[in-house]
Amino acid sequence: MLKPISKNQEDYLETIFHLITEDGLAATQKIAEHLSISPASVSENLIKLAHNKLIKYSPYEGATLTRRGKRLALRLVRRHRLAEQFLVNKLGVKWARSHEEAHQLEHGISKLTGEQMDKVLGRPKTCPHGNPIPDVRGKIKQELSYPLLTLNQKDKVKIIKITDEETKLLRYLAALGLMPQTELEIQEKALCKGPIIIRVGRSNYAISQTVAKSIWVKKI
Repeated sequence: MLKPISKNQEDYLETIFHLITEDGLAATQKIAEHLSISPASVSENLIKLAHNKLIKYSPYEGATLTRRGKRLALRLVRRHRLAEQFLVNKLGVKWARSHEEAHQLEHGISKLTGEQMDKVLGRPKTCPHGNPIPDVRGKIKQELSYPLLTLNQKDKVKIIKITDEETKLLRYLAALGLMPQTELEIQEKALCKGPIIIRVGRSNYAISQTVAKSIWVKKI
C-alpha cells in the first residue's frame, strides 16, 4: 500500500505527468512555469521527490516518473478529471473554469467518493476537455491524435482534446468554439513562428503556434 504524500508533492507529480504526456519530458523550467515557482525552488523539491523514489531527476534533462510516482500521479489525474466532469455536468460550472475548480477538490476526494462520482456520471472516458480518465487500475487509454501545429494546410480535422487547461486559454478557446468534437479546416500556416489560420464553420481565426500546440486533433 502506498504511503500518503503531501498536496505539494501531488501537484508536482501531476504537473510532471502532464508535461511528459505532452512533451516526453518534464524540464525544470517548464515545471516552474506551470506551478508559478522559481526554478531554484523546483530543483530543491525535485531532489526531494527523487530521494523518495517518486521521480528520476537530472538537473540538465528534467524529471521522469518512477513506477510508484506514475501510479500516484494517475490516481490524482483520475480524481481531477472526474471532478471536472462532475462540476460541469452536475453543478453547471463553466467548461473553461472547471479545471481551476477541480484543482481545489482533487486532493480531498477519497477512493470511495471517486467511485461514486464515476458511477453517477455514467463512467465517462474523458474529462470535459477531452483528456482521458484513468480507470481504477491506473490504465489510461489515449485516443490517437496529434497537435494541430503538426498538421498541414487544407487538412480537415476534429478536436480530440485540449492539453493545456489553463483557465485563460480555455476561455479564449471557448469564445472561438474550439472545444472537443469541433471540426475545423487549416486554411494557412505561416512560416517560422507565425499564426495558423483555421476555419470553424463560416468563421476564420488566426491562432498562435503555442495555442495550436495544445489543441490535439485527428483528421476527418
